[in-house]
Amino acid sequence: MTVTLRDGQTPIPAAASPATAPPAAALDLSVVVPCYNEAANVAPLVAALDTALAGLAWEVIFVDDNSPDGTAAAARALAQHDPRVRCIRRIGRRGLASAVIEGALASSAAAIAVMDGDLQHDETILPAMLDAVRSGRADLAVGSRFAAGADAGGLSSPWRHRLSESGIRLAQSFLPVRLSDPLSGYFLLSRALFERLAPSLTGQGFKILLDLVLTAGPGLRVAEVPFRFRAREAGESKLDVLVLVQFAGLILDRLVLRRFLGGVVPLRFIAFALVGALGVLVHLAVLEAGFAGLHLHFELAQSLATVAAMAFNFALNNQVTYRDQRLRGPRVWSGLLLFMLVCGIGAIANVGIAQALYAQHTPGLAAGATGAVIGVVWNYAVSATLVWRAR
Repeated sequence: MTVTLRDGQTPIPAAASPATAPPAAALDLSVVVPCYNEAANVAPLVAALDTALAGLAWEVIFVDDNSPDGTAAAARALAQHDPRVRCIRRIGRRGLASAVIEGALASSAAAIAVMDGDLQHDETILPAMLDAVRSGRADLAVGSRFAAGADAGGLSSPWRHRLSESGIRLAQSFLPVRLSDPLSGYFLLSRALFERLAPSLTGQGFKILLDLVLTAGPGLRVAEVPFRFRAREAGESKLDVLVLVQFAGLILDRLVLRRFLGGVVPLRFIAFALVGALGVLVHLAVLEAGFAGLHLHFELAQSLATVAAMAFNFALNNQVTYRDQRLRGPRVWSGLLLFMLVCGIGAIANVGIAQALYAQHTPGLAAGATGAVIGVVWNYAVSATLVWRAR
């Protein structure tokens, strides 16, 4: 087929329509690998998958959160020679859960596996996990570090062991199904099931498996496949105590906010408000220390307390509330100044609205509470838009 041009120009062959393109082999499995600073592990992981998945039609999707070590470049270099390798480089979006969702929704395979990019997950159990789901024995297959026959030796330090054990005990008390390793980052399920659950996932934090299980509910059939959790060879560990804080927040969101409040109040807002409440305590402590302890003028002590509380709120929000979008390097200082400006305007709005209501004969406590709530909502909405905006 050709396209005829005017004025006697040379005809140009038309591109083949999708209907005439040769059919591609259907993929059995997409392996989604969320990663940050894992450049050294990309090639070894692809080589390991090539051996483990021999005989299967598969692809690997690296979802990189704009790693400074060139993880995306390493994946794309492999993709030049191996069409099974794909890369999604995300700019302005961070977080393991959202990376998994984005990578999984980019897949067209019948099944989706999720594994870390640090080589600690044993790729040789992927065929067994796939068989458990394809055979219909399970809806979800989980690679477990703690099931019978497993080895969690890759948790190299006693601190990491204790952190994992604490999280597992907490999760097991809330989960609708029994799992020996609810904090595992290694699992496999059908794409159809993932797409059904995806709209209801929070997309926040590091424990996407927990979110999936809580979203699916008690009817979910789970198969656990034990594996040896290897020691990390390269890259950075993402496990720290704040991951457990986010994990507790996920449980709060699933079991309280969505169940009783219908998801109307975002978890971030609850966290932001709680940080603000702690900031009040910091404010009072600094005020007392400056005014009563150091005998400063009240105006100076109050000013120092206000700045200290704002700095405290910013630091804690940056580490917890907006952990997946936290500011780093020089942006911390510009973010702090902008946050103080936003909160200063919020304080003016708080006082102004409270005074206006009081002038209309609203009881003092009610007027003050209304002003405070409006101030918190202002601070949350504007700081989310200006301070921690996606970049």
